[in-house]
Amino acid sequence: MAHVRRTEENPVSKPRAKFKIFRGTFATWNALFSEAAHFASTLGPESVISISHSASHSDGVVTVWYWG
Repeated sequence: MAHVRRTEENPVSKPRAKFKIFRGTFATWNALFSEAAHFASTLGPESVISISHSASHSDGVVTVWYWG
């Protein structure tokens, strides 16, 4: 991988960590993970940082973290 120098003529923007949340009070875990997996697949493996999940009572959340 070549190193690109940032100059006034050649600004290089740093990738930023981003996320997309999939949440559903009445959705099944399978539905939430399927939707998150579909989104992550559109990004490609080089862009996905991780996929996390959490739950509180009946509210499920799946988060896709990615470079963008």
